[in-house]
Amino acid sequence: MNILVCIKQVPDMESRFKVNGTGDWYDEADLAYRMNEYDEYAVEQAVQLKEQLGNQPEITVLSIGADRVGEALKKALAMGCDKAVQVQDNDSARKDPWQIANIIAAFASDKNFDVIFTGMQSQDRGSAQVGVTVAEILGHNCASTLVGFEYADGVVTAKRELEGGVKSVVKVPVPALVTCQLGLNVPRYPTLPNIMKAKKKELQLVPVSSLLKEEAATGTAKLYPPVKSGGGIVLEGDLGDVADRLLGILKEKTTVMK
Repeated sequence: MNILVCIKQVPDMESRFKVNGTGDWYDEADLAYRMNEYDEYAVEQAVQLKEQLGNQPEITVLSIGADRVGEALKKALAMGCDKAVQVQDNDSARKDPWQIANIIAAFASDKNFDVIFTGMQSQDRGSAQVGVTVAEILGHNCASTLVGFEYADGVVTAKRELEGGVKSVVKVPVPALVTCQLGLNVPRYPTLPNIMKAKKKELQLVPVSSLLKEEAATGTAKLYPPVKSGGGIVLEGDLGDVADRLLGILKEKTTVMK
């Protein structure tokens, strides 16, 4: 079996974000980066599948971006992936989901991957479009938003999370692509021995120009922080006086009393 995991490096969500000079993305300077949280579940599920099959499958982990994505790739290797591929692109943030999906599909098209794992969405862009679009381009079967995964005899049994907390179970023959939701598993922490082993694993560098042949289908016109709402009002004093003041505020500033 041949397995591909697609990961993205994103800013730590605790970072202090500010809009960049062109107003169409965030300023990437002075941000801490980490592996996209959804993708950690994808890596873990790929490694669990490899372990289930006697460690025979080979897992390739792929990421698109500048040299800093190497840190996310090293973590995936330390978690149990066998080799890494960095698609070199210093302007990956400008690529829309259609282009990102085409880059991945172009790489995977002649590799005969049986199962492809992706996160359900990225924490920065949040389109949830890349994984399912890759499956469509490659002609693979697809199940999205997985919260449960089983594999036997060439068939993936996927438990999916739907709207309103409803769950569904589908069976998907390989070749298949699945997108992973939070809670699918418990991602492992890389051990020190595995971190050291990861340094010796293969890292392939691929120029994005050799894979991307598509123009963007969408573009980000403007990025801006949410409008700050007004501060709250604390009413203190005698209960009757507070009640009168509250009624006055409701009549003046809202439609509740109209």
